[in-house]
Amino acid sequence: MNLGSKIPSYLTGKTQLAATVVFAALFAIVVLLVTVYYDSHNWFTVGPTATFGYTTAFILASITLIGVSKRLMYRAAESFSLDWRSYILWNLAEVAVISLLYTAITARLRELELIDIPDIGFWGTLCRSFLISLILIGIPYLIAGLYYAVQDKNNTIRLLNYGNVVTDSEPSPLEREKVTLFGDDGLMRLSVSLRNIYYIESDDNYIKVWYSASDGEVKQYMLRCRLKTVEESFSGSPLVRCHRKYIVNLMRVDIISREKDGYYVKLDLPSSDPIPISKTYSEQVLSRFNSR
Repeated sequence: MNLGSKIPSYLTGKTQLAATVVFAALFAIVVLLVTVYYDSHNWFTVGPTATFGYTTAFILASITLIGVSKRLMYRAAESFSLDWRSYILWNLAEVAVISLLYTAITARLRELELIDIPDIGFWGTLCRSFLISLILIGIPYLIAGLYYAVQDKNNTIRLLNYGNVVTDSEPSPLEREKVTLFGDDGLMRLSVSLRNIYYIESDDNYIKVWYSASDGEVKQYMLRCRLKTVEESFSGSPLVRCHRKYIVNLMRVDIISREKDGYYVKLDLPSSDPIPISKTYSEQVLSRFNSR
């Protein structure tokens, strides 16, 4: 794994991050409850005891911290691409802050003489809590990441060439191509001519495909899939990524205009608003548009 390479987009999706926080919280709570009576080095308790309030406060604070951190990660991923190095350091920072919180509470409980556990010093307590937090948080993070990796792999989109087109003239290769979309269950959900697609819009873990039906009516189809999957599946086709939220069909682009805040794509669809082109993709879109 190259630490400088970009992380998969499914790791920073809103739904995935929220589910990861919930899973990590439940996993940690269950493990703590199971081991609370067997670990003589921690002060976690269940029931009406002097440290129960601190136990509850620590758990709630840790969950809140992770939730806020993942929300910030989601916002950061919208602005720029996170690489593996940043992603790993970000998660380690969560563990470090939680460890510091545990160490600080431990020191406070000693001052109040509310606990009677072996004193291994500040750094000993910090290192021990860091290791335990790393296990309690790292395992659910890893499981969640593997689960979403498998799920993302199953969200496949394929580009198929249909040769059995009945027409009185020889159709071009692009006119013969159809975009076929498959769901998580492997069943075909939509098959539409590439020419009839206007653009594809990202909606968190889903995509919206805007296309023209056989009767000429403009329709929208939603499928659970990542825009990144679409981009990779249709590499080299007229479907080009122009923004973190959009892929446009160059066959349906009317004009590309330059405004004060950047370039915009205008499709040959009157009801469609201009679609922005981000700086990341501007050079690619302009070169493909000019060479079509």
